Amino acid sequence: MIPSLFTLGNLFFGFLAIIWTMNGNYQVASGLIILSVLMDSMDGKVARKLSVSTDFGRELDSLCDVVSFGVAPAILTYKVLLEGHMGFWGVLLAAAFALCGAVRLARFNVLNITTHFVGVPITFAGGLMALLVLFYQSLPWIVYPIALALLAFLMVSSFKVPKLGK
Repeated sequence: MIPSLFTLGNLFFGFLAIIWTMNGNYQVASGLIILSVLMDSMDGKVARKLSVSTDFGRELDSLCDVVSFGVAPAILTYKVLLEGHMGFWGVLLAAAFALCGAVRLARFNVLNITTHFVGVPITFAGGLMALLVLFYQSLPWIVYPIALALLAFLMVSSFKVPKLGK
């Protein structure tokens, strides 16, 4: 149960990020997604430390991750930069990011590979987008659709990414 509290903390912060995005508090929303990254990194570590990894915990983690690192960063990036510059194409790009994240998580759950990830993990992709949004006033707007598209592609790619911190 303890690791699941961290997992639900991940979802809670992702949900709050969406709310803060809707209210125009983009810096706070970015910070909340970054807090979700912290919660996500803790749930797995705690589960391994306590030897309580379960199929339920893995499924819950993926459901929470799709919100916190797929939907929340996509909406945030859309509202901050894509809406004004790309309109409907920005909607499609943000949706593609979230959809690719969901596909990536589903593939992760069925492959059960312990030595590496196949494709860039959604936690990294969503966390990076949140971090980039923190600097949206300093970077050219074109960076964001390129980063969103590239990360969406990398999530569903067959690139092997080493697992760190195990």
